[in-house]
Amino acid sequence: MSLAKNNWDLEPPPIQSEARPTVVSLKSPYLLFFGDVQDYGHAKTGLGLIQWRSELCVGQLRLPECRVDAGLPDLDVAGALSAGAQSMVIGVAPGGGAIPQSWVESLVLAARAGLDIVSGMHARLSDFPEIVEAARKSGARLIDVRTPPKNLPIGSGKKRSGKRLLTVGTDCAVGKKYAALAIEKEMRARGLNVDFRATGQTGIMIAGSGVPIDSVVSDFVSGAAEMLSPSAPDEHWDVIEGQGSLSHPSFAGVSLGLLHGSQPDALVLCHDPSRTILLGTEDAGGFELLSLSESIEQCLGLARRVNSNARFVGVSLNTSGVEETKRAALYERFARETGLPVADPIRDGVGSIVDFALSE
Repeated sequence: MSLAKNNWDLEPPPIQSEARPTVVSLKSPYLLFFGDVQDYGHAKTGLGLIQWRSELCVGQLRLPECRVDAGLPDLDVAGALSAGAQSMVIGVAPGGGAIPQSWVESLVLAARAGLDIVSGMHARLSDFPEIVEAARKSGARLIDVRTPPKNLPIGSGKKRSGKRLLTVGTDCAVGKKYAALAIEKEMRARGLNVDFRATGQTGIMIAGSGVPIDSVVSDFVSGAAEMLSPSAPDEHWDVIEGQGSLSHPSFAGVSLGLLHGSQPDALVLCHDPSRTILLGTEDAGGFELLSLSESIEQCLGLARRVNSNARFVGVSLNTSGVEETKRAALYERFARETGLPVADPIRDGVGSIVDFALSE
């Protein structure tokens, strides 16, 4: 089963090339491969798939040394095929993104049986001749979701029909993907015409399609974002997964290209209130996070370059590190500072943010 959910194709703006890029599309259901992973933190890709798309996950394949149990049926390749699996997704993201030799036999068996192999690792499946040969004989696809489409266009800035919501952050790793997924889920529950548009490897696996924006050459980031969220019916919403942060010295480039290419009508600011300095800047002395109001002003100035009607519709907080007794006061302070609804999408849901997004 393909996860393509709309009747309009993801055609990019016209480009000077005979070959037009396409957004990768994954075949479901999935067999999740956890290999010999030792801790749940490194299994976040597979666990994220189960949290957001459990209906697409038919089972897990674990090597004897694996210490992670995602609660799915343990299946071998034959059992997965019997359960209807069409792809085996590597649900692990170990440090360095390497594919260890201990996994190769399992990947070969799956490819030989005709299962597509889906990987979000830095290492490429095509670097393993035995996996390539098994896939060639069976017709299975080897999909490295971190590989962007070829022949991407540059951004045009041309106005597109439909509505777009983009999650942005005061820092990287503050919950932009989770906020976007929660908003898409809430909109869908209300009967709205909506799609989640993935821009990172885990999001692509959850959505079944997308573009790995952080792997796109900088000149083409905005064009890739335009291709990802094409013209659509006026009532349709694209909820776009944000990346990085405009105020981060390492990742501002991808954030700006995504902001301009998304041409958002609505923005949601994502924030971790336990942070005081930007993640990963400790060796540089630490860059302080901007305040929420400063971040909103920064984003709006740039968003309105391509959409004069762009506005913020909410603040999404990651309050996993906040004591329960302190949450209410925190919400009140940020709501007073921004004038926006504030919620933790995991603890509270995003109903108030969606209400505000639909209010105009």
